Amino acid sequence: MPRSLSFAMILTLFAAFSPAAQSQDRGAPAPPAETKKPKKVWTNENLSGANGAVSVVGDLKNKPKPASSKPANAQYVASVRKQLDKLQGEIADIERQLLDLKNFSEGEPSTSASGVKLNKSYEREPIEVQMRALQDKKKDLVSKIDALLDEARKKGIESSELR
Repeated sequence: MPRSLSFAMILTLFAAFSPAAQSQDRGAPAPPAETKKPKKVWTNENLSGANGAVSVVGDLKNKPKPASSKPANAQYVASVRKQLDKLQGEIADIERQLLDLKNFSEGEPSTSASGVKLNKSYEREPIEVQMRALQDKKKDLVSKIDALLDEARKKGIESSELR
């Protein structure tokens, strides 16, 4: 019996202090909320009431500088054109090799003249691996071409001058 009595006493005390604790939390003042000034949105109807200058496009001080109209260095253009031709020739060779490998994997004849490459060694890599390596090499060459064209554009050379 003493055990049930002590349990009842603990339960009564717990019930008595729970509402008291909750009422103290409710009565505590809340911290003051910071009030921010709302931002004003100007429309065409109320724009006439705006004070001060209104920038529509931007500052006149930060105008972009006009592109220089000096002619491109002919020697540089020729050098870039030569590099581009070399890279495009390498891409064409890779595309031919990819076509040969694709034809070989499908059982079709090779696109090369004799079909037999006497100066080439035997490849032990699977055709898919060879094709993936060639495609990666092609992507690398395309990125080099893009870098050359970007550099030329930064120097003021139009892409039409390089073709």
